[in-house]
Amino acid sequence: MATYDSHMSEAAPGNLPLRPENCSIERALGIVGEKWTFLVLREAFSGVRRFADMQAATGAPRQVLSARLARLVEEGLLRKVPYREPGQRQRDEYRLTQMGLDLYPTLVALMRWGDRYLSDHEGPPTLLTHRGCGAPIEQHFRCAEGHEVSGPREVTPLPGPGMRLSPPAPASPAPAGSA
Repeated sequence: MATYDSHMSEAAPGNLPLRPENCSIERALGIVGEKWTFLVLREAFSGVRRFADMQAATGAPRQVLSARLARLVEEGLLRKVPYREPGQRQRDEYRLTQMGLDLYPTLVALMRWGDRYLSDHEGPPTLLTHRGCGAPIEQHFRCAEGHEVSGPREVTPLPGPGMRLSPPAPASPAPAGSA
């Protein structure tokens, strides 16, 4: 497997490192970059919709789970759908929106990384298979021309239409007496 090295941090145009002030990775992590959020999403992808079931499956403290669900609803990854059990008060289920569903490949990639580097010696705890035929699920990167992309050495980051670069850090003054 290819390893990442320092030349990969250099951008093509002028070999200037890109330091976007509007980084999509940073923005996404601002919403989902926390353990309980990923565990909530794991359960939602498994079909868990109700608070008590989600709490039992994740082990999240009640206040933490409540805050994570509220944030995921606020950000548009989940939506509340009311339900009522006979003789009970109305409650809400939490269902994935399209925005939430679009995170599935990210969760699968994170799971695969964990399976590869952090699984017990018995192997991965969960296997993903295609419901239609039972074959194992695989993830691949392809370019728009259909070529398989095996890793970061085959990718060139270029400025996109929304790129805004952060101003360069001011130069530190030279210490007194140095020349």
